[in-house]
Amino acid sequence: MSSSAKDVKEPAFHGVGQKPGTEIWRIENSQLVPLPKSDYGKFYMGDSYIVLQTTASKGGQNLHDMHYWIGKDTSQDEAGTSAIKAFELDAVLGGRAVQYRELQGHESDKFVSYFRPCIIQLEGGFASGIKKAEGEFETQLYLCRGKRVAKLKQVPFARSSLNHDDVFILDTQKKIYQFNGAQSNIQERAKALDVIQFLKEKNHDGDCDLAIVEDGRMGTEPNSGEFWVLFGGFAPISKKVTSEDEVIPETTTPKLYSITNGELKPAEGKLSKGHFENKKCYLLDCGSKVFVWVGRATHVEDRKATNQVVEDFLASENRAQTSRIIRVNQGYETNSFKSNFDSWPAGSTTGPGAEEGKGKVAALLKQRGVAVKGVTKSAPVNEEVPPLLEGDGKMEVWCINDSAKTPLPKADIGKFYSGDCYIVLYTYQSGEKKEDYFLCCWIGNNSIEVIYVMAYKLATAIYNSLKGRPVQGRVFEGKEPPQFIALFQPMLVFKGGQSSGYKRSIADKGLTDVTYKAESLALFRTSGTALHNNKVVQVDAVASSLNSTECFLLQSDPTFYVWNGNQSTNEQKQFAVKIAGILKPGVSVKHAREGKESNAFWLVLGGKQSYSCEKASFGTAREPHLFCVTLNKGLFQFEEVYNFSQDDLLTEDILILDTHAEVFVWVGQCVDSLEKRSVFEIGQKYIDRAAGLDGLSPIVPLYKVTEGNEPCFFTTFFSWDPNRAIVCVLD
Repeated sequence: MSSSAKDVKEPAFHGVGQKPGTEIWRIENSQLVPLPKSDYGKFYMGDSYIVLQTTASKGGQNLHDMHYWIGKDTSQDEAGTSAIKAFELDAVLGGRAVQYRELQGHESDKFVSYFRPCIIQLEGGFASGIKKAEGEFETQLYLCRGKRVAKLKQVPFARSSLNHDDVFILDTQKKIYQFNGAQSNIQERAKALDVIQFLKEKNHDGDCDLAIVEDGRMGTEPNSGEFWVLFGGFAPISKKVTSEDEVIPETTTPKLYSITNGELKPAEGKLSKGHFENKKCYLLDCGSKVFVWVGRATHVEDRKATNQVVEDFLASENRAQTSRIIRVNQGYETNSFKSNFDSWPAGSTTGPGAEEGKGKVAALLKQRGVAVKGVTKSAPVNEEVPPLLEGDGKMEVWCINDSAKTPLPKADIGKFYSGDCYIVLYTYQSGEKKEDYFLCCWIGNNSIEVIYVMAYKLATAIYNSLKGRPVQGRVFEGKEPPQFIALFQPMLVFKGGQSSGYKRSIADKGLTDVTYKAESLALFRTSGTALHNNKVVQVDAVASSLNSTECFLLQSDPTFYVWNGNQSTNEQKQFAVKIAGILKPGVSVKHAREGKESNAFWLVLGGKQSYSCEKASFGTAREPHLFCVTLNKGLFQFEEVYNFSQDDLLTEDILILDTHAEVFVWVGQCVDSLEKRSVFEIGQKYIDRAAGLDGLSPIVPLYKVTEGNEPCFFTTFFSWDPNRAIVCVLD
């Protein structure tokens, strides 16, 4: 499906999609004309446009979203040309773009997110010849809708355009007015404030007055009189009339059809990825959205034929022409597409370019001998230190014993047992605040569920006693995030457990107690290279547990061995020696270098065995995603917020930030109290869903973050302004 630049027939497409950003073309006389950047965000109702958004992924590959926007007054020829040119552009980009048909008034959230704070829909267009005279200012009235990115629709400058249910913006030469209908949405009022500031800078070079006019308060608002004079004087305004733009498309149970020779054939059985063949195209009907899935090995003629197939399908189903059409290519399926399936096997979204890149990296590593035990030493990696909590705070840790929490003595803080659960409360100062709190449950891999449930219950009691201010988290053994590890210098995880619950559970199962003892045989993997990863884990005391990229501490009373893998660093070696001193103060250690071990060393481990020489993988870096949580018919739904910013954290909402390494549930101050109590349930439902669709770990760290108490490891994913005002307006 790829196409080289020299094969490109459309001159406007030469060199496109090479850099992150937005590129826009307008259809003029069936030709593509690049739009000046000063006009980005303006769309004329009589025109059609192509918008290409290029994003650089963390894997180094450019991702492409392509939208063809069709104005309600555009000609049939221009609309058809935009669809054809979109197909050509996808070929130029190697068949990797996700294509969206955007009809005026029904634009996707992803599309409008490119044009913050608003997109502007204007009357007229290229074919109509409507142009503004040079230097002449034209007063314009806009209908303003949307709570995250506003859609401004130009409406006739007349009193009859106003109503009590919407927000309007009147842009005059000297002043911009915001008219808030008495029944208008609070969130849209707030977004309109951003829009009038934007118009002030864009249309007036920052030099004009702003005024808010409240519907029904004519006698008390000084700006109301002059506002109504512009409309020829005050008179009652009409009730809102529902327009086509406001009709919510019907959603249906997804149905899958294969496309063969221009005909649709229903797929049998439950929806699954197994239905898709890479030599075919498919139609997935979701009612309000219709997806076209294009196999990587399909013929060009088959791909072109899908456009007419979709149009015929919509007509045969008497479906509204406003149904959104989205085309996805094999290997580049979107979350929106995958969400219609119960699961989407991991690795199935990887494009051919990414696989090729992985192959090249693997070959390079093999060439350098990294995967060959004892041959080479890996170069030290300057790992970026993530945001960590302020140091020198107060640390409290409790181990869960049945229905109570037992405080750990100071000397034992940082020591965790795999069969137990713990509550960690860290109190620290951040910025100008008096105190901040980090409250977390740590769940051992061998702990029992009843103890985990009790840990959460007791942690919630602490949370409530601190008036809901702490960041409350849940962390599973082996998935500890950097900010958690950094609190303990070092963090040690032992086998077994000390709680009565653990001892009872192994007795009931007839198992042997493997709890670590100072005089017992034990092997520790010492991973520490920096503050945020100084972690020690007890592993099985056998040679197969070793790894050439790390250092290990072997305890065999009274001898301590430090085993240095050939690819380990000096920092790791020094850290291993430090751990020996913590486990047994004053002990002398023997060093065993990989390949130079003594017979006594191997004897302790029960003899030589093969072991890994590859660095442990912690997963591929992913771009963070933000989702807004809604409750529909008793079910939680997750709608993605694209190109998100701090302004998208609306005080009436619950949102989920998924960084793939961690999941945060952000709770606005004005969220209903019942929903606030369901935060961890919401987070777990999201994790369960994303685990099947996006390869998210089912034991990923999960946090509850409340508005106004965001920690640094949350705000790092935003351009954060700590002084942003918190406004909570109740209906």
